[in-house]
Amino acid sequence: MEDILDLYEEAYNPKKPVLCFDEKPYQLIEDIVTPIPMKPGSPKRYDSEYGRKGTCSIFMVCEPLTGWRYEEVRKQRTKMDYAEFMDKVSEKYPDAEVIRLVQDNLNTHNAGSFYERFAPEKARYLKSRFEFHYTPKKGSWLNMAEIELSALDRQCLDRRIGDVEILEREAKAWEEERNQKKIMIHWRFTTPDARLKLERHYKSVIKI
Repeated sequence: MEDILDLYEEAYNPKKPVLCFDEKPYQLIEDIVTPIPMKPGSPKRYDSEYGRKGTCSIFMVCEPLTGWRYEEVRKQRTKMDYAEFMDKVSEKYPDAEVIRLVQDNLNTHNAGSFYERFAPEKARYLKSRFEFHYTPKKGSWLNMAEIELSALDRQCLDRRIGDVEILEREAKAWEEERNQKKIMIHWRFTTPDARLKLERHYKSVIKI
């Protein structure tokens, strides 16, 4: 936890950018009955019946200090999907010495995924480009990419979407608008705050 909080306290460094990555499953749902459009004095009305059209995953990476984010809709969340996504992230930072990446400790979120997808030479190169910083168990709230995914949910995905292409188009429009406005995340929780507010957890670790 303190490792990540200390990262968030650092000043912006384009040579060593701090990025946050997260992913979430998404259930594609379509309307069976055509909704009734909204009109003055009456909101849009949906029928309770709907059709399931499968699932997909939304990958999200953001750089809190610059107000930049990048998302992709993937059919799955395999090691290969993770590797391909990170390859694109790497390409967006050609001048960075190292990309410091905050992420959850899932079984796909590691350099081994690069070797699953790419030739050893490229996998080794990608491994050298990233410095992984994992959130602790039950500490995914420390990952600011969760904030971006929450904003995407509330501002864009607050309706039924039953087609992957529509989902991709809507999510990309949301991303572009948010990037144009350079909406940043102002993180306020620091290591001193943690030591005060989570004192009981520190004491339990000391006892162990």
